[in-house]
Amino acid sequence: MTEEQSDKEKRIRALTRLYYSNPKVQSAMLDFAAFREISPRYFEGFGKRPDMIQYPSDIIGLVNKGATSFHCSEEIWNDPLQLSSEITKEEMDKLRKSWDLLIDIDSPYFDVSKEAAKLVIELLERYGIKYGLKYSGSKGFHIIVTGKAFPESYNGQLMKNSFPEWPRAITEFIFKEIKPEFRKRVGQLMSFSHLEKNDKEKTVRVVCKRCNNIALKGTLTKLMCPVCNMHMERRDMKSINRRLRCLSSDCAGVLEVLESIEYFYCENCNDVDNEKLPLSSNKHPEMFEEIRGELADEHAELDLILVAPRHLFRMPYSLHEKTSLCSTVIKKEELQEFSPKDADPMKIKFLNYMPENNMGEAEKLLSDAMKWKASKETEEERLLKEKFSNFAQKKGDRKYDEIEFKDINDSMYPASIKKLLKGVNDGKKRGLFILITFFRAINMGFDEINLRVREWNKLNENPLKEGYIKSQISWHMKQKKKILPPNYENEAFYKDLGLIDKKMDVKNPIVEVMRNMRKNK
Repeated sequence: MTEEQSDKEKRIRALTRLYYSNPKVQSAMLDFAAFREISPRYFEGFGKRPDMIQYPSDIIGLVNKGATSFHCSEEIWNDPLQLSSEITKEEMDKLRKSWDLLIDIDSPYFDVSKEAAKLVIELLERYGIKYGLKYSGSKGFHIIVTGKAFPESYNGQLMKNSFPEWPRAITEFIFKEIKPEFRKRVGQLMSFSHLEKNDKEKTVRVVCKRCNNIALKGTLTKLMCPVCNMHMERRDMKSINRRLRCLSSDCAGVLEVLESIEYFYCENCNDVDNEKLPLSSNKHPEMFEEIRGELADEHAELDLILVAPRHLFRMPYSLHEKTSLCSTVIKKEELQEFSPKDADPMKIKFLNYMPENNMGEAEKLLSDAMKWKASKETEEERLLKEKFSNFAQKKGDRKYDEIEFKDINDSMYPASIKKLLKGVNDGKKRGLFILITFFRAINMGFDEINLRVREWNKLNENPLKEGYIKSQISWHMKQKKKILPPNYENEAFYKDLGLIDKKMDVKNPIVEVMRNMRKNK
């Protein structure tokens, strides 16, 4: 630890003892902590789990031990102390009383987070839903809707057992709804002075109006035969040394390039006239729109990782150990002019973070989100079948038949994968490769892969850095073909990681999943 770091830590520790001794701080934190799992944060990491705070002395005791901030669960439990890393989903559902919808907005740019928060609030108000708003303590905001706002059951599923499915669907739906306006606002807000050199090229993008996804760029080459005057077009034509002959059978002419122009196409949408082709700007320019601020997608996405079992977020009125600022509750009217300096822990005012939601007032939002999620998954399945009609696994000239993986649960995983999911001490990068390729092979969606991989990483000794995990998931998302997990015979993976201790009677973990599918049928 450097001398500068040591001085900073001393200042923050002195501040924490003074700040958390305030009875108003203790009262605000205790009110929110009821029936929630709590974990203190120290300079060296998080404290033990599970834990809870019930009395002011609990807070002071943890601060005296070095706690700098306090984090809590979205989920409300009958007894948080009964939680454990070994608990099953069924046991967790029995233990859970309820949950709150917590929308985490975070960006490297404070003003971008503020615009996202405004749009989420506008959407909630259109649905007639009350909410609580607080500053995260750094560059973001947390918006909360209490579990009371949701119906006790929907489509035969109990509300208390629907975590994280319902809140994840709602969070995705909200961001999908605000995305077009969000991009426009951020495009107007962002200036080149905000950006790193490599980011400046990303501020202009073309968007497909039909699905709101960023369009891909291609090249359209127009050719003409000077002999018979035949015209033709070629998409993404590779430059070659030899010249192309005219396609007319009775013409000996050589095609000449008239021009090459850029065009944009959407890989998610088909052409309205020819469904075998993607929707493109050269035929349907009205379906594409140029926007500024594509960085909004990268730097201010709603945090779906937060919507995960036992995931924690910073408590209202907790300090942030890196900024020394307070995670203070604010009113909507204060959001526009709010700045981090307004979160000075010695000058804050105390407000109730929890909104007074009416029973079931968010049912319409839930219904719209679940319907959208179902239609999205149906479309993803269709695209998946088109892109991956069968596994990229061959034997001689014979391809294996297409295999449709449906209704796969953890009990159907092979023992090697179950053991890997408990975390590893060494070989984490190889373990990450196995997990991503395994999950992709069984048709798990990327949102779920994202969630499962990060939950796995928490169980590892010295977890992988977030940047590495993000880059690996991003790379796999861009691959057009599935990559199967390594075969068991590859000793650098399963055997070296201690996941198997004998010669396996199958070649690949996927084969074991297929066997278990047949048994279930």
